[in-house]
Amino acid sequence: MELASHILQIREGLRARQFANEAAVSQSVVLRLLQALEWPIFDARIVSPEYSVQSRRVDFALCHPPQKPLVFIEVKQVGQSVGADKQLFEYAFHEGVPMAILTDGQEWNFYLPGEQGRYQERRVYKLDLLERAAEECAELLSRYLDYKASCAGDALQAARSDYKNIARDREINATLPVAWEKLISEPDELLVDLLADKVESLCGYKPDRDAVAAFLAPTAKSRRAPSKPVATQTPPPSSKTPPTLSGKGFYLFGQAYPARHARGVMSLFFEEIAKLQPDFLDKFAALPKHGKTRRYVARSQSELYANRPDLCETHAYQLNNGWWMGTTAILGLTFCS
Repeated sequence: MELASHILQIREGLRARQFANEAAVSQSVVLRLLQALEWPIFDARIVSPEYSVQSRRVDFALCHPPQKPLVFIEVKQVGQSVGADKQLFEYAFHEGVPMAILTDGQEWNFYLPGEQGRYQERRVYKLDLLERAAEECAELLSRYLDYKASCAGDALQAARSDYKNIARDREINATLPVAWEKLISEPDELLVDLLADKVESLCGYKPDRDAVAAFLAPTAKSRRAPSKPVATQTPPPSSKTPPTLSGKGFYLFGQAYPARHARGVMSLFFEEIAKLQPDFLDKFAALPKHGKTRRYVARSQSELYANRPDLCETHAYQLNNGWWMGTTAILGLTFCS
């Protein structure tokens, strides 16, 4: 079976919430993928489970040569991997392991612990098996975790190359607004010439250099490039001025949706989004991660709180479209106007 086929079957299991704990993720997801990537999972000298690091243990050590860790894999329950990177980094530092992987079965985080920066800055890639095409997931897993490539050093070299590109892009994005501010506050000759030429092409008259510099200098602050790109959504054309909110509610495509309380905000939001995208609630409900012990939305009332039938009676609200929403989920989501 090809790696992509394994991934497709794992995705079905994730959506059906079949992997209830770390042991299930380790056996049914991690070991399955490692075997598909040609790691000899039955040779404990190469794929070493519960590898000892001083007084602690890491879930898997992938070794080459035998008994010499090349990759550490820390496994968590689906949806419970947040904050576990610190523990994983400590394991890798103690042993000098060049690559570390944190996974909950669905998300795969690839790190190079020996590089510079905060934990998240040393992450080479974050792969979500439910968000990417199976073929793309297979390509990325093979790039960083194929057995033969790992033994030859190609996988680690690929990860380091990708990390350098990420670090370069991060430095460029941080420096762009600084460079732009310097250009317009202290215009260099090329910028002045370019602006003068553009004025001439538009009106037929070329301004002198002093006029261009004078134009740029006093407007430097108002012309600074934003430090972060801002995504905007253009509302549909309307002849009416969109209403404003005086209390709770939200805006969607320029339209205000007021509500009396947080439950109203959440239920109205789900209903309106479902009108715009009819399959949204089906896709949202299929996600394996909602709250720790609850579902935000479900087809039936009993699915909202799997382990608390009492809450299904007291904290369930039916939407106008027939779906059910858990009202305790309001505490887990934030809506902004």
